[in-house]
Order: sequence, then structure tokens, then C-alpha cells
Amino acid sequence: MVEQKRLRGRPRAFDDKGSARIQSLERALDVLIHVSEAGGQTLTEIAGALGIAPATTYRILSTFATRGMLEMDTVSQTWHVGPAAFRTGNAFLRHTGIIERARPHMRALMQETGETANLGVENRGEVLFLSQVETHEAIRAFFPPGTLSPMYASGIGKALLAAMDEAEVERYIARTPLIRFTDKTICEHNALRAELARIRAQGYALDDEEKSPGMRCVAAPVFNAFGEVVAGISVSGPTARMNRDEIERICCLVRARAAELSHALGHADGDQETSR
Repeated sequence: MVEQKRLRGRPRAFDDKGSARIQSLERALDVLIHVSEAGGQTLTEIAGALGIAPATTYRILSTFATRGMLEMDTVSQTWHVGPAAFRTGNAFLRHTGIIERARPHMRALMQETGETANLGVENRGEVLFLSQVETHEAIRAFFPPGTLSPMYASGIGKALLAAMDEAEVERYIARTPLIRFTDKTICEHNALRAELARIRAQGYALDDEEKSPGMRCVAAPVFNAFGEVVAGISVSGPTARMNRDEIERICCLVRARAAELSHALGHADGDQETSR
């Protein structure tokens, strides 16, 4: 009998039949994630939201605080993410490698359009925003790094979906409830399939107030050397500035910058086309 090769990163005595999860660690991470998303909550509010005893919650918060992952505002008695959490998150951004390459193209897009430029990737069925170059306008789109957004109601998300193969798209549709955010949100599966076909044909995606009223987004996919979609780049702004007359110009700019970034990542096709 041939012995199965042990997967690297696991101890020799690891038994796949058992659980490798540590319940107390999961509870602690639940607290860390909740504080990072909610922010500015008191001990009582955090414990109540998670259903954990206040004494246990305080021990978890204090432990993270000693490592700089969380910190407490002594005046308001509220808890917030600490600097060590920022450094840990930055390790993920450095790992992706695409951030540094994308920044010049994002800055150029912001300067060319006057609107905020964004970079995002697919993460467990959602768009994870990695980087943003903000416009100087007072009213602007804001997607700080780490923000998650539903793919079907996002410019970058729809651009990524359109670049995936049919089997991946169908798996996404099967497991994702299409929740309505505005009266323009795509909430029907066949309508989403038709939208993705349109995006493939034109090479860019348009979020036309589908997630947030009064905001539009134009996005295009970014490919690596193997022709795999690895990210999406976009421009977001208020409908008052990103009006119908401006959309066509912005679409051309976004497609061009996405193609340039793809080329920088080794993609051979200079003409940015979403293909299967």
C-alpha cells in the first residue's frame, strides 16, 4: 500500500478525522473581528452583541490590548482596532504583490477622471477592497482597505464575475442570495447572467446606483500572466459628476488602465477583453 504523502504545514500526528479548531481562539477572533467592524463600542455592547459573558469578553479584549491589536479610549470607554492589527493586515497586502503595481495606474485614473480609484479582489464570494486613491472632491466614494461588498452589486464584483468561467459563475449564483439594496439592484438570476454577458462583450462593468443611491462605478478586470482574473480596478463617484456624458469617457480610461496593469503582471493580451 502506498503511503499518502503528508501535507506540509501539518504535524506528523495530525488526524484529519478530528477537529483542528480551538474554540477559545475562535471566540477571541470573533471579538477581534467584531471590534474591527463595529468599532467604538463599550465592553457591555461588545459582550451583548456576541453573546459572551462580560468577564470573558474583557479578558479577551485585555489580551489583545497587551499585543496592540486592540485599544480602549479611556474617555469614552470604547474599544477600537490597535496599530498591531494594522501591521498584521498590511502583511496580507504585501503578500498580494499587486498593490504596488496597481498604485501608479490608480493615481493616473484619479487624475484623469477626478474621481476615486479602487482596487479589489474576490474573497470568499465577496469583493475585498485592497487599495484606494481618493479624489480631492468633498463628496466622494469611500471604500477603505478591508471593506467587503457583494459581487453582484459592485462594479468590480461584476467585472470579476464576468471574467470567471461559467461553472464558477453558476456556483456563485447557486449559493448567493441576491439581496436588494436599491431599486436598481439586480435581484434575479437570469438578469444577472444577462448583465455578465453584456460586461464580457463591452469589457467593463457599470454599477449604476445598485449598491448605494447616487453613486456610480465603472470597473474592468485585471489578468495575470496565465490569463486568470486576479483583481478589478474601478472609478467611483456621485452620479452628479459621473453622468451619462462622462461615463463613456471614463469607461475607456478604466479599460485602458486595467489593460496596462494586466500587462505589468505579465498578461500578453494588450487589448483588455474579458474572455473565457
